Amino acid sequence: MRTTPFRDTSYTAVAGRAPARPVAPAQDEVLRELCGAVFGSLPRRDQRHRAEQYVRGLLCTPGRKSIRNIAAHTGGGSATEQRLQHLVTSSTWDWRPVRAALIEWLAAAHSLSAWVVQPMPIPKSGEHSVGVGRRYDPHLGHVLRGQQSFGVWFVSPEVVTPVGWRLFLPEELTAADSPADGDSAPGGETYEDSVTAAVRETVHVRSTPRRPVVVDVRGLNVRSTLGRLPLAGLPAVVRADATTPLWVADRAMPGYGAGAVPARSILTAVKALRQPVEWYDGASPAAPRVSLSAAMPVTTAAVTAPRNPALLLGEWPDQRHAPSEFWVSNVRLPTPPLLRLAKEADRVDRAAADCAGRAGLRDFAGRSLAGWHRHLTLASVACAVRALATLPDEGAPMATAPTTALTG
Repeated sequence: MRTTPFRDTSYTAVAGRAPARPVAPAQDEVLRELCGAVFGSLPRRDQRHRAEQYVRGLLCTPGRKSIRNIAAHTGGGSATEQRLQHLVTSSTWDWRPVRAALIEWLAAAHSLSAWVVQPMPIPKSGEHSVGVGRRYDPHLGHVLRGQQSFGVWFVSPEVVTPVGWRLFLPEELTAADSPADGDSAPGGETYEDSVTAAVRETVHVRSTPRRPVVVDVRGLNVRSTLGRLPLAGLPAVVRADATTPLWVADRAMPGYGAGAVPARSILTAVKALRQPVEWYDGASPAAPRVSLSAAMPVTTAAVTAPRNPALLLGEWPDQRHAPSEFWVSNVRLPTPPLLRLAKEADRVDRAAADCAGRAGLRDFAGRSLAGWHRHLTLASVACAVRALATLPDEGAPMATAPTTALTG
């Protein structure tokens, strides 16, 4: 391990721009190893070199990670910009094997606990980028003009990093916008379509262990999401709204036989069953936090004597108020591990805020859907480098309690 700051003479300050941040020694070591492992599917040596250069530029370039800024801060001029532009928007390399290699590399070194699906809104002012629209975003609480994407995150006790992406495409793509990339959506698609596709394209990578999928997306149809492939048959925990209609499945519980009841009403009626659950917050991992939680057997449709009811999970951060978080799961677990599994979404939320700014997840400015996927793939590698480079030395105590690896 180097003990002096890494110096790379190809990264020079550009007149009128903030100087590039040098890659720290730990990041440089991880970057070289990871890029060598995941870019093997790129057919040409120059493509592999440019891909590593692009990832390095994402990590070093201050501010917005546009291709022009990356080229300028990596010591190159217009020729470098053109080569990087071609790599992302015009080249023919397939991003899917790169994402699969990233997942396999991470899973071989770190114990996968869960997959977490979260939305990533991308504000856009122009008209011409693929997938741009004007729609209400339930996470932001207001109308968004721009793109809506969904990321699938690899979560282990040590590492939280994105590994898969899907762009929400509400309108049918033209043939020019959808080359043979498998991402067209005839007739448009719903959020449930996008989430299902994101999971399908990510979690079934060979040699990857079967783990729960936490779907942290507001406004979804819970019944549709739990019933769709590939979530059907997978342990899944899906965020619900306070008003989500559910049927109480336990004859001994209040609300049984009353028909569809809002999730908040079901949990409020059984608040006497709440129990304190300790969970670890990545922002302050040294000490556990405590929430009150309760779970109730429910179904997502009117079914008499269901064989395998789901669980409605609620969280009360403040016992004086109504529950604030609602989740429906098709995996029957005791309340404490089920809540800790759902709280993995909080870890992803914090990591996403960091990666968006430091690795340029929202910074692709082109009109090509394939270019968007290539940029997000390279930015995901940059996120993984950042996550892996901050791990404690081998033998050091873990910052957080390990999450139970659930297999359903």
